[in-house]
Amino acid sequence: MSAPHPEDPATGPTDPDRSSRPAQPSRPSHLRRRGALAAVAAAAVLAAVLSVTLATRSGAGDSTGGRCPVQALSCSPGQSDPADSTAPATPSAGAGDGARTAGMERTTPARHDAPGQDPAASGTAAPPGHCASFTACGFPDAHSTGPRLSMSPHRTGAMSIHQDGQVIRRWDITGSLDVYANDVTVIDSRITSDNWWGINLRSGYKGLRILHTAITAVPGKGPDNGGVDYAVSNMGTSSIEIGWCDVSVFGDALSMGQGDIHDNYVHDVTPFRNLGGEWQHTNAVISDGGGSGGLVIRHNTLLNPTPVDQGASGSVGLFADTGPVVNVTVEDNWLAGGAYALYGGGQGANGIKVTGNIFSTQYHPGSGGYGPVAAWNAGGSGNVWSDNHMSDGRPVTPGTTS
Repeated sequence: MSAPHPEDPATGPTDPDRSSRPAQPSRPSHLRRRGALAAVAAAAVLAAVLSVTLATRSGAGDSTGGRCPVQALSCSPGQSDPADSTAPATPSAGAGDGARTAGMERTTPARHDAPGQDPAASGTAAPPGHCASFTACGFPDAHSTGPRLSMSPHRTGAMSIHQDGQVIRRWDITGSLDVYANDVTVIDSRITSDNWWGINLRSGYKGLRILHTAITAVPGKGPDNGGVDYAVSNMGTSSIEIGWCDVSVFGDALSMGQGDIHDNYVHDVTPFRNLGGEWQHTNAVISDGGGSGGLVIRHNTLLNPTPVDQGASGSVGLFADTGPVVNVTVEDNWLAGGAYALYGGGQGANGIKVTGNIFSTQYHPGSGGYGPVAAWNAGGSGNVWSDNHMSDGRPVTPGTTS
């Protein structure tokens, strides 16, 4: 069910005793020469150190010019910390309270072991054809996603962004972002929303990137009868990039018909009854169809622990609600939970490539409550199904139910 989308709302101190101090006796000339030589040597060493330091700080021999680029996964030694964000030109709801914190201090996100995951298995190599857990097999988790830097609090409320190219960096936001601008980047931030969404891209705008960010909500505090619907919502026809993000709580966490969704950890999807009194259907990633820009879902951990009788839908739900599902790649993901772990688009779905995914048994023996996959159009033009396995090594074939 689609939720309503409301519109935009000097010198140092002097020494007073210097003239009264007695003169110091002079040293013999050979000692003065030795001291002078030592001073020259020390000066040479100091100059060398300063030269290296200045070269490092200025970025000499460094293609990034000494500043860590906004898209970097980590900063190289000697690179300066990315500059903090500045507030948008026309923020709403009082954005920007709180002093920013400088430095490359990294946050340490809390660990979220999913039910059925063996924490002791983390970091151990799995035997061929078998994955003990998403962490053990190299899929994204709480340690590889979310903000890498310290943040400052910003109680933005429901904030609209109208400035093209705006960068939101190192903000710990209480509120939500509604984007009416092109080429906006949200990076190394956290959003705790009580709105319909965490971040929403309006129709007619493009180039939104959300990187190394945590997006969450407080259960029971959202507008949909206490529920919160979308962590990221794409209302337009352009692609959104979402990478290395930690996403939790929202019912339909990542909602879009076109985008590049990669290296994310989606977990703790929270069921709720919507304003109509019905259990809201839940999905870690959902497309309602009709997107022509292409949707790529690659190397994510997508967990939907919602019970089947409380609105569980899929870990990846491709549905033809607003038009045919076309041009979607689902590759190298860890999928667990939902009624079915994957809904494949149904009749009319074309150009759907599902390859190299692991369907986990951590919630259900069949990955989803009713099985791993439903609504797969085997005869669709360009549809490819290959190299998909259960976490215990069994191959997954569309139509199997356990």
